[in-house]
Amino acid sequence: MTRMTHRDPIQPAPTASVRTVAGGRTDDGAPAEADPARSEGRDDGRDRVHDDGLDRVHEDGRDDAPAPVIVERDGPVATVWLNRPAAFNALSEATLGALADAFDAVGADPSIRVVVLAAAGRAFCAGHDLREMRADPSPTYYRELFDRCTRVMMAIQRLPQPVVARVQGVATAAGCQLVAMCDLAVASDEARFAVSGINLGLFCSTPAVALARNVGRKRAFEMLMTGEFIDAQTASAIGLVNHAVPVDRLDDEVARLAARIAAQPPTAVRMGKGLFYRQLEMGIEAAYQLAGQTMACNMMDDDALEGVQAFLDKRQPAWRPRSL
Repeated sequence: MTRMTHRDPIQPAPTASVRTVAGGRTDDGAPAEADPARSEGRDDGRDRVHDDGLDRVHEDGRDDAPAPVIVERDGPVATVWLNRPAAFNALSEATLGALADAFDAVGADPSIRVVVLAAAGRAFCAGHDLREMRADPSPTYYRELFDRCTRVMMAIQRLPQPVVARVQGVATAAGCQLVAMCDLAVASDEARFAVSGINLGLFCSTPAVALARNVGRKRAFEMLMTGEFIDAQTASAIGLVNHAVPVDRLDDEVARLAARIAAQPPTAVRMGKGLFYRQLEMGIEAAYQLAGQTMACNMMDDDALEGVQAFLDKRQPAWRPRSL
């Protein structure tokens, strides 16, 4: 099985750890240097994925707690790891801040062509950290928290690089929202997805925005109103993820997809991602106008000129080595 190895560290984000993992990877593909409690096999009994799929606890309060986000590098591919496995990668305030810093760092690095969003441990992401949310029950705090989360979600869409979610386990509420906001997603057959806030009397309003832009209205509404899980195969069938594969093929499929995109001409990738999302918010006439303008600009790029000429000459294009 192909594992994502990690070379050429990028500039560290202030609250995200950037490292080359000398110890390789655990059986689930996560960085070997993860939460000490996890790596030593301990389980304090506090953290479980419950059947309601809700956002479970929690900061452990240790002074030596590992960085909540790790950024690793393998050539043109950067992998952003959620690294709170004992808390099922719940989106604490610290995690949101570290994710924002990590996305800023990879987005500013023109040598990075593809970003993978992955998670250590059994769960991909169990959504918001409910213990933190209950600690300050005020409208001002909640508005600020959800605004901050929205900025992180939008950062994924605004990155110049395509972002591929590597989903190895449960993704609920804001965790499901993360998957939906990624440009592409590959899930193992052990992954499950839900927007389960309704089970606690809290409609998943912000996850609904991303979910409804990925799957059909009725299927999205059913998930939001019932809080029920769907499996990876169903998620693939309704468009929430691109591929559902056996768990032992997850890394291979993610690596294949990332390599394929990284090999494409970078200007076309960057312009194409920007156009794709902008036109979705427009009426059809305005969308066509923007698309025509984008194609005209793209056509003047050296790679596009070479690609068209190579097609006419019946030869392989000779792309210039360039960054995004």
